[in-house]
Amino acid sequence: MSFGGASYMITSLKNNKRSRKSAFENLERYQKDHKSKLHFNKLTTDKQLKKIKLQMRKENSISLIKNILFLIFSFLVLYFLVGFVIF
Repeated sequence: MSFGGASYMITSLKNNKRSRKSAFENLERYQKDHKSKLHFNKLTTDKQLKKIKLQMRKENSISLIKNILFLIFSFLVLYFLVGFVIF
């Protein structure tokens, strides 16, 4: 048996390897090109942040309940459809 083909493939892969830039190098290059910094004029108070946090938790819990109910309903419909098709 000859394993020359495998060595040729490995050599080809090594020769075709390109140098990759790290994410840090890309970030440095981006920062050099864009000198402006992010600036927010409006600041929120702790009270507003707590209100937003509570609102997001409420929305997420409602969304979770809807998804669970949808999955249960889907499984029940699928169960009955498969049950009728088999029998």
